[in-house]
Amino acid sequence: MQEMSRRNQHFTDSVIRRMTRISNECGAINLAQGFPDFDPPKEMMDRLEVVSHEGPHQYPITMGAPNFRQAIARKCGHFMGRTIDPETEIVATIGSTEAMVDTLFALTNPGDRVVMFSPFFENYRAQVIMADCEPVFVPLNPPTFSFDPNVLEDAFRGGAKAIIICNPSNPSGKVFTEEELKTIADLCIRYDVYAIMDEVYEHIIYDGRKHVYMNSIPGMWERTVSCSSLSKTYSVTGWRLGYAIAPENIMARIRQYHDFNAVGCPSPLMEAAVVGLNMPLSYYDEFGAHYAHMKKIFTEGMRDIGIPFTDPEGTYFVLADISPYLKKGQSDVDFCEQLARKAGVGAVPGSSFFNEPINNIVRLHFAKKDETLYAALDRLNHIKDMM
Repeated sequence: MQEMSRRNQHFTDSVIRRMTRISNECGAINLAQGFPDFDPPKEMMDRLEVVSHEGPHQYPITMGAPNFRQAIARKCGHFMGRTIDPETEIVATIGSTEAMVDTLFALTNPGDRVVMFSPFFENYRAQVIMADCEPVFVPLNPPTFSFDPNVLEDAFRGGAKAIIICNPSNPSGKVFTEEELKTIADLCIRYDVYAIMDEVYEHIIYDGRKHVYMNSIPGMWERTVSCSSLSKTYSVTGWRLGYAIAPENIMARIRQYHDFNAVGCPSPLMEAAVVGLNMPLSYYDEFGAHYAHMKKIFTEGMRDIGIPFTDPEGTYFVLADISPYLKKGQSDVDFCEQLARKAGVGAVPGSSFFNEPINNIVRLHFAKKDETLYAALDRLNHIKDMM
């Protein structure tokens, strides 16, 4: 038999999804993979029920149903502070994951270097390698997860085609300030680098912070692709509806890759999702307050138990320090498997997010009902006895 591709020798299967399988297998509360255990807005479910009978059920226009793209343009245009053309500047994708992959293929050539911050969402490294590019890592320094502009400039100076930024950041919970984004923008312009933004947590921000869109910074619209999805904002991670927003010349390339990779998104789900995208602005205030409530329950519970963690500025993740509970020679992967099987809580080993050698960090998420969070905290309270 001929040799198969060597690309995937440089990454494993998703550790996050692996921990979901282990959690399901042993009945653990899954705080590993970031999906809620509560319903999406009733208006979207009601609309989906109607659409299931009335349609559409056939192929959509490849770049996304017109009314879906128009709704994205209205919603995102409001928050980004610009007019977005749904005909030339938007493509609907199979989640933000496909949007990121299409963008990487549209912007890079084999051998190009792509910068990303560490810790990073595990998909990014695999996606860059699949595009036959070289990942270049710049550390975010805990506990504030700030970056050194000189180190970032060194990465750009070494030759970079693009930078991937998750803002708010998974897994660290960092929200990049406007000043930080301007620093990155100045380097992008100086060194002619594209900015690929993953903004799926754009509406999950705490303590009065503000999400600043990179494409709103002067000089950056022309070189920025904003990738996002409906998954987090409307609690529909299983609908797999995402999108990319970019200037027309870049979007034309992204749409080519989308056309041949995915053909199109699910027609009935796009139709039902329009209702969510047309929600009044009060929805986003209520949505943010709900996540602040869940964060309060979980972080206060972690403090009461005594598990050290970083308090997120955004997203619904915490990075916990498991140093007090690690056995000698135990890896964070083994720890997470034992945590699921013995304590009944699923977590993700931090080594899947950091380029630096890390063995004492795990990621947990709190996008759950109150009763689920209290049950998980009760199980974590016995961590010393069970590990």
